[in-house]
Parts: sequence; structure tokens; C-alpha cells
Amino acid sequence: MRCEQFHTDKLHKTTRGAPRHRMKTISIITPCFNEEAGIQACYEKVRRIFAEQLPDYRREHIFCDNASTDNTVALLRAIAARDPEVKLIINSRDFGPLDNTYNGVMSAGGDAIMLFLPADLQDPPELLPRFVQHWEEGYEVVYGIRAKREEGFLLRSARHLYYRILSYLSYVTYPPDVGDFQLIDRKVHQVMKGFDDAQPFMRMMTFECGFRAIGIPYTWKKRMTGVSNNRFPHLISQGILGMVTSSTVPIRLCSLAGTLVAGISLIYAFIAFGLGLFIADLAFRGIPTIIVAMFFFAGIQLLFLGLIGEYILVIYHQVRRRPLVIERERVNFPTETATTGAGKDQADDASAESQH
Repeated sequence: MRCEQFHTDKLHKTTRGAPRHRMKTISIITPCFNEEAGIQACYEKVRRIFAEQLPDYRREHIFCDNASTDNTVALLRAIAARDPEVKLIINSRDFGPLDNTYNGVMSAGGDAIMLFLPADLQDPPELLPRFVQHWEEGYEVVYGIRAKREEGFLLRSARHLYYRILSYLSYVTYPPDVGDFQLIDRKVHQVMKGFDDAQPFMRMMTFECGFRAIGIPYTWKKRMTGVSNNRFPHLISQGILGMVTSSTVPIRLCSLAGTLVAGISLIYAFIAFGLGLFIADLAFRGIPTIIVAMFFFAGIQLLFLGLIGEYILVIYHQVRRRPLVIERERVNFPTETATTGAGKDQADDASAESQH
């Protein structure tokens, strides 16, 4: 009994007397846009997991609101008012899901950062303890693999095909069916801050950094509440961005296709010239072929110009150097004043101020 009492006293002395910063911090990024139906459930789920399964870790749950028009911000303010481990970034307008999430990641201060945990819980937070376990084993990148998807056949098939094409064409080793549901070590986070990218594609950036990585397969669930705000145009834009920022194969395929078409056209010209010497009315009979060929190659040219335009558009955004997002307010951060910058510069400034 005395031994047990001594052990209990020692444990309380260790946990209560130890400085707060000695506990490892796990940062979790949750982007929001009109998610009032699921915000409370998401917060409670994460809080319960830390309390029951990760009691030795400090929680930093960052909600990044993309100028919601419903009651999301009010709910987040109420949560942050009673829980200092919840932090808010409220944007001045909707800057899109990718930039909003990335800005939150760049603002994280944990020893490990969960890049993306959706408010609708389609990526299950129950996997967080397994992610942390692998991270403690020495893996700097722990990523989720969406082995199964609870969605319609057409969209599921399109995603399946796209991720395999992206994995095949990319110049980095990128496992298929991997999204932003990843836990990264602080050292990976620091490397990501060094990327000077105006349109970051975060899910591949972690693999571009390198380091030890391990995957965990899981089932991507249906939304528990509400309707997805990541509309079809957003999905198309994200897909194109991932392709042009992580691979030079498409643009080189255009060059190869152009060379092949030019060669075939030259061969056809010689054949037509030779046959024209023996068949006088060949030109009249070949008019439909010429018309079809004109429309076909005109379409190919427009396709290639559009692809080249996507690469130019990436350069255009890089040259303009506008901030990823413009923030209206931060809550529970070291400095709670409204900011007008975004991305890694904000995170660096906040870190420097907290150190001073």
C-alpha cells in the first residue's frame, strides 16, 4: 500500500510539476466552410481520443474557417473560449480548400502535425493513435491509404484512375490513393516551410521531402453530416494542379505527340504525291479526309495549348507572389491580432514573436 502511494505521488509530481512544454504536442488541422452540423462532433471526437488514448500528449486543434456563411464561426468561438487547446484561423473570404488547409498547417506548432482531419470525419480520427505510434517508432511521415471508398461508382472509379496516373507520372515516389490525411514529424514540417510555392500541393509535398514513411489503409467513409463544399470544379482544379506541379511528363508527351503527328503528316504527303501521279482525281476523293484531319488536328492543337497554358498559369501565380490566404482573425494563438499575410511567413512571424 505504501509502495502504491509512493508510485502515485511520484506520478502526480511528474505530471503536475513538469513544465507544459515537455509534453509532446500533436497538431491537428481541420479546414471548415459551412460545417456547423459537424463541428461539435469533430471537436468532441478528437478531445475524447486524446483524453482516453493519448493522455501523455498535448493537443493543438487548429480550425481554419474559410469565411463560412452559416453558424460555424460562432460555434468555433464558443469551443475556443472554453478550450485553450483549440485555435482558430478565420479568413477574410473563401480562398479554396487547398490554400486554406495549407495555411493552417504552416501555422501549426506541434512536434507532429496531422495535415488534414475533415470536419465531416470522412477520414476517421480513430486512426490517430496508430499514426502517433508509428511516428514514435521513427517514421517521419505516416500516411493514410484510402483502400475503400464509400461513394458512388463513377466518382470512385475516376479517383482510382487519377491517383494511379498521378503516381505513375510523378517524379517522386507517391503511393496511389493517398490524400492529405497524413501525420508528419516537425522536421518534415520545417522542410515544407522552405518550399517557395505559390500553389502548394501538400499531399505530394511530404513525399517530395523524403524521410521514412509508412502507410495505413482504411475506409474513406460517407459524410456524417451536411453536403460536401468541395465541388466538382474544385476537384478538377485540384487534379490539374497535382498533375502539372509534380510531373513534366504531360508537357513532354505534347512534344512527342507533335513530333509523331508531323512525321505521319510528312509520310502521308509523300504517299499522296506518289498516288497523285497515277490517279488524277485523288484530290477530289480526298476532300473529306482533309476536312476530318483539319478538325482533328485543330482539336489536338487546342488541347496542347490548354495544357501548356496550365503550366504557364502555375508560373503566373508564382510570379505574382500573392498571399495564400488573407486572415481576418486568429484566436488562442500567441498573438490574437488580425493578420493580413498568410502561409509560412505568418507562421515564422508568430513563432519569432512567441520566442521573444
